[in-house]
Amino acid sequence: MKYFRLSAASPLCRLIGLFVVLLFSGCLIDRIGGAFTQKPEDLEISASDATKRLIDQAFDGIDPGQLVDYHTHVLAIGTSVKDAFINLKMRSGVNLERLKFLIYTSASDIKNIDNTDQEYVNRLVSLARANKRQGKYRILAFDKHYNLDGTVDLGKTTMYVPNDYVVELARQYADVFLPVISLHPYRPDAIDELDRWGKAGVKYIKWLPNAMGMDPANKAIEPFYRKMKEHNMILLSHGGEEQAVEAEEEQELGNPLRLRKPLDMGIRVIIAHAASLGSCADLDNGQGNNAKKANCFDLFLRLMDEAKYRGLVFGEISAMLQFNRMPGPFTTLLKRQDLHPRLVNGSDYPLPAINALIRTRSLARDEFITGEERTALNEIYDYNPLLFDFVLKRTMRHPETKQKLAASVFMQNPGLE
Repeated sequence: MKYFRLSAASPLCRLIGLFVVLLFSGCLIDRIGGAFTQKPEDLEISASDATKRLIDQAFDGIDPGQLVDYHTHVLAIGTSVKDAFINLKMRSGVNLERLKFLIYTSASDIKNIDNTDQEYVNRLVSLARANKRQGKYRILAFDKHYNLDGTVDLGKTTMYVPNDYVVELARQYADVFLPVISLHPYRPDAIDELDRWGKAGVKYIKWLPNAMGMDPANKAIEPFYRKMKEHNMILLSHGGEEQAVEAEEEQELGNPLRLRKPLDMGIRVIIAHAASLGSCADLDNGQGNNAKKANCFDLFLRLMDEAKYRGLVFGEISAMLQFNRMPGPFTTLLKRQDLHPRLVNGSDYPLPAINALIRTRSLARDEFITGEERTALNEIYDYNPLLFDFVLKRTMRHPETKQKLAASVFMQNPGLE
């Protein structure tokens, strides 16, 4: 999950700094977070004709039976889900971590914090099923932060969403969800757990190295990769900067070049967000302090362009339309039609429901969308932020060439399924 950059230099941080007292009193939380006002099931009846036409255009060329979102978060804090939790800073006190949590719950339309776990699922299912051309959503478990010696560091653990929970949700809501487990390779039981889930038929594993504390290039986890290979499992790993982490040494764990290790061992890897934020060390041209910094997205493109990784490395496009990532990386992907067969879509929900993150006014000004499309997209958001994310990506065009993302980006990828 992508979090706000809350450093002093951040525009969002400055905004929060101005209104922090009001925010904690609840006056502006919903304006920054969930600014929607309508029920998703009412869209088909009440939306304007122009909005309905834009939705129909977005589904042109899409087989709903093949439609899939590869990156959908599940929020569970332990109100009903056994063992689930979030960092204590998010639950109490006057601090930025708690503020972020309040924004997430607003975006998720959670009214009663004491019923967070169930309300989150209810809302997500409601958004998914409200779309008559509903696809499926790969929901993500989230493991704890582990140290190299296999011990848990709860202070650095942002949240914990158990594997059993997402697998059970996928069973309970089989028309909507597909499970993605999360297993930290430093766990003492990592290989046994990997084997258990592999035998159960689970194929996808989610990592966020910067927040979880694993180094994908660590030679010590080669047995983990071999077990993944045995079960033909796929790694969905965050790439680039992670805005929940401030320590530079942990940010570097998101360097896409560190994923050469699993790729060289024949593991298929999906790099989340196409590593579209931040700078990373160019490990191909130096190590440690000798390595020059490069744009993380450029390093992602380097991996995508290497012939030996075709069929192994894929890019995932969630969060790329957020204002702090636009316009460069997404504009490049619009032009790079040759990469579209190896791109997959992800919403990173609930982030598309955070009103402050995606600025349709700027997108219209820069001619990625028209003014009329902006009006329709804003209306869709008001009813269904999850559908808004899909329609926006299908509508976006290169300002000069008018190229769009291929319809295949939004459906099951033959190289993965």
